[in-house]
Amino acid sequence: MKYVKPLVLFFFTSALIGIICVISLYFYIRPELPSVAILKDVRLQTPMKVYSQDGVLLSQFGVKRRIPLELKDIPKPLIQAVLATEDSRFYEHPGVDLIGVARAFVNLLTTGEKGQGASTITMQLARNFFLSREKAWMRKVKETFIAWHIEKLLSKDEILELYLNKIELGHRAFGVGAAAQVYFGKDIKDLTLAQMATIAGLPQAPSVLNPISNLSRSQQRRRIVLARMLDEGYISQAEFQQAAGEDIKARKHGAEIELSAPYLADMAYSEMITRYGREEAETGGFQVYLTVPSDLQRAAQQAVIRNLHDYDERHGYRGPIKRLWNAPAPVSDEVASDVAGPLTEEPPAAWSQQRMAEYLAEQASYHPLYPAIVTRVDEQSIQVFSQQGETLQIGWDGLAWARPFISDTVQGDEPKNAADIVSPGAHIWIRFNDELQQWQLSQFPDASGALVAMDPDNGAIRAIVGGYSFYQSQFNRATQAKRQVGSNIKPFVYSAALENGYTLASIINDAPINQLNQSSGTAWRPKNSPEVYDGPIRMRVALGKSKNVVSVRLLRGVGLDQLIQHLAKFGFNPHDLPRDESLALGSASLTPLEVATGFSIIANGGYAVRPYFIDRIEDERGEILWQAEPAVAPDPMTAQPEMTMSGQDEDGELVSSVPPSYAPSVISAPNAFLTREMMHTAIEGGGNWSKKTYWQGTGWRAKTLMNREDLAGKTGTTNDSKDTWFSGMGGGLVATTWVGFDDMSRSLGRTSRNQHLINRNPQKFNWMGNAMVGGEDGARVAQPAWIRFMSRALEGVPEQYPPVPEGIVTVRIDRSTGKLTQRTDHTSRFEYFIKGTEPQQYVDEEEFVDPFEQDLPQEQTEDIF
Repeated sequence: MKYVKPLVLFFFTSALIGIICVISLYFYIRPELPSVAILKDVRLQTPMKVYSQDGVLLSQFGVKRRIPLELKDIPKPLIQAVLATEDSRFYEHPGVDLIGVARAFVNLLTTGEKGQGASTITMQLARNFFLSREKAWMRKVKETFIAWHIEKLLSKDEILELYLNKIELGHRAFGVGAAAQVYFGKDIKDLTLAQMATIAGLPQAPSVLNPISNLSRSQQRRRIVLARMLDEGYISQAEFQQAAGEDIKARKHGAEIELSAPYLADMAYSEMITRYGREEAETGGFQVYLTVPSDLQRAAQQAVIRNLHDYDERHGYRGPIKRLWNAPAPVSDEVASDVAGPLTEEPPAAWSQQRMAEYLAEQASYHPLYPAIVTRVDEQSIQVFSQQGETLQIGWDGLAWARPFISDTVQGDEPKNAADIVSPGAHIWIRFNDELQQWQLSQFPDASGALVAMDPDNGAIRAIVGGYSFYQSQFNRATQAKRQVGSNIKPFVYSAALENGYTLASIINDAPINQLNQSSGTAWRPKNSPEVYDGPIRMRVALGKSKNVVSVRLLRGVGLDQLIQHLAKFGFNPHDLPRDESLALGSASLTPLEVATGFSIIANGGYAVRPYFIDRIEDERGEILWQAEPAVAPDPMTAQPEMTMSGQDEDGELVSSVPPSYAPSVISAPNAFLTREMMHTAIEGGGNWSKKTYWQGTGWRAKTLMNREDLAGKTGTTNDSKDTWFSGMGGGLVATTWVGFDDMSRSLGRTSRNQHLINRNPQKFNWMGNAMVGGEDGARVAQPAWIRFMSRALEGVPEQYPPVPEGIVTVRIDRSTGKLTQRTDHTSRFEYFIKGTEPQQYVDEEEFVDPFEQDLPQEQTEDIF
C-alpha cells in the first residue's frame, strides 16, 4: 500500500495540474479564438448560376465549384464512407476524440514525427473555417478549443452537413455535391459505391489522391476507404470486391450547362458585378433568372450560325487551315501560298492515327465547327479523322459548294471532283448540317451577325446573340456594335412624316435628286436601290419598296431638326444622329438592341418600354432578393389604365391591386398603327398581278416562307452593302438581325450562280437567299436569320392583329392619286387615316389611270436567284 497511495496521489496531482494547465491555456489563447457563432448563419462560397426563364442552366461563374446540399439529400453510403475513413466515433465524442489523441501521441513517441493529427470531423471543420493546415502545436490547441465551441453551438448533423459542403476535394471542387459533378458529371444521388468511396478518400490529400491527377493512388485510397466501411459493417464482402475493382470512368467535367449561351450569360455576369462587386457576385451563391426562354435562345443561336454559314458558303471556300502532309490541293498559287507556304517543299509522310489524335486534341473547336484531318480523297467524297477520334465520310453534297473564294465579289468555278477542293493531310473544319442530316466541309465564317428579340409590351429580352462564337470573339455585336442602320431608319422617318400632316395616301415624287453644294461645287445624288423610279407614289408603297429618294423628300418636308427630335422619342441618342440629309437613308450608327427597342415602340402602340434581361435574383436557398418591375405598355383595348379591386383584407376592407407601372407614351397610338401598317406592306406587297397593280415589298420572303398575316418588317442596307439589317414584328415579338464584317471597310459583296446550292432545294433554300445571284442586301443576308428565328419562335402562336385605335377611319382611295374614289375595282383600296386627315377630293376622270388598260412596263422587282 505504501506504493499505491503515492501512485494515486501522483495521478491525481498530475490530472489536476493538467486540468489547470488546460484551463489556463484556454484563457490564455481565448482572445485569439474566433467566434464560431458565424457557423449558425454561414454563407458558403457558392458560384453564381445563370438560368433561362424556364430554369435551364446557361452558365456558372466563380472559381470555387460548390453545390450546397442538405444532409438528407446526401446518399447514406457516402456519409458512411466519410465517417468510416475520417472519424468513425464522430457521433460519440465531444468534438475531440481522446482515443485518437492517445493514438497520435503514441505514434509521436515511437516515430518522433507528427504523422497523425488525430483530427475529428469537427476539428477539420474548425481548421477549414478558421485556421491553416500548418502542423504546429499551437494550431492544434486552437483547433481543439474551437471544436469544443462548435460542438456546443451546433448539433452533430449540422456539423456533418457543414463539413460535407465545405471540404476541399480537388480541381476547385468544394463539397461532395461539386465533387460528384466535377469527377463524374453526375448528380450525387446517381453515384455508385465505388465513386462515393473515391470522393470519401479525397479529404486527406485532394490534389494527389483524385482520380484525374493520379488514378493509381486514387484506386489505392479507394480500397482503404472500402476496407474501413467493411470493418465498420457498412458493406458486405461482395460489395467490397465489386466496388474495389470497378472502373469509375472519372474525368474532369464542367458545370452542367444545359444550354450554352455565352453572350447572354456574360451580360448577366457583368450586370451582377455592377450590382454586387466581383467577389460577392462570384461567391454569393446568386441564382440569376433571365427573361429569355431557352427554346427561343436556342432558335436564335441556330438561326445566326446557319445564316452566316449560308452567306459564307455562297462566297466560296478559302482553303484548308493548314497542310500537314502530302501534295497540295489544286488551288491557285496565291491561295496556296497563303495557306501553306512554298509548294516546292518536300511533303512529309502521312501521320498515324495517334499523332492525328494528339494534334487535334490541341486544336480549338467552335460549335458547330470541329477540326478534322483529311485522310483520303476519292472521286466525289473524302474521308476525315475527327477531333472525337472518329473516321467520317463526307459525300459530294457536303463538298460541292466549295468553289474557290477569290474575293468578296468574285468566286471561282464550281469543283468537278473532291481533289479540286482538298488533298490528304489537310487540316480542315467540318460541321454537321442539321437540315441535310450529314457532315460537310466547312469554314469559320468571315462575316459577323447579331440578333435581338424583345417582348414589345414590357421590354423583356427574349433572345440575344452577339456573334458566331463568344469563345472566338467576346465582342457582343448585339449590344456594343454601333453600325449604320441603312433603310431600317425609314419607318421612323415615315412616323415623323405622319406627325407632320402626311398620310399613307400622300403622293411623293419618286424621281432622281440632284442637289448642288455651292461651296464645294459637288452634287449629292441619292439613288434608289435598285435604280428604278416610279414617279408619283403613295407613301405606303414608297416604304414597302424602300424608296430612298422619297425618304429624303420626307425629311425635307418634316425638317431636319424636327426629324431628329422625333427620332429621339424612340430612344435614339440625338448625338448619334448625323445632322444632314443622309440621316433619311440610314447613315446613323446604332446597335441592334437600340434598333429593336425603337421598333418595339411601334409594335406596342407608342410606349417607350426599356429593355431588360434579368427577371429576378435569388439566393442559394431560392429566396428572391430582387424582382424586375418593368414599366409596361397598357392594354391597347383599355382606354385608361384603372385601379382594380382584388378582394378584402383581414378586417374586411376592400383592397385595391397596385396597377403596373406604365411606360410613357412617346408617339400616338394612331401614328404607331399607321407606321406598322406601312411595315406590313413591306412584307405583304399589294395590288393585283393580273390587273398590273401588283407590287412586292422588299421583305416579301417573310410572307412567302412564314405564311402569316400579322407580320410587319423593314429591310436595311447601307452603301456598298457594308451593313445589312432586317427588323420586324409579329405574334407579340419584335426581332432585329444584323450581318456585316467587323472590318467596317469591307463590303458583303456579290455572288455568282452556284448550281449546287440551287439544286439542294430550289424553292426554300433559294428564297432564303443562300443560292442567289447578285449583290448582297438586307433581304438576302439579314432577313433569312430573322425568318428562321421567327418561324421557330412563332410556331403554335396565334396571329395577333393590332387593334385599330380610336381616331382612325378608313376610306376608299384611288391607288394612283391617293384621292377619294367611288370605284370598287382593282384601281382602288381602303386606306387608314387619322380622323381629319383623310382626302377630301375625288379623283377626276382626267387624273384616273387604269394600269390594266395602259401599255406600261412591268415594275422591276428584286431577283429571286
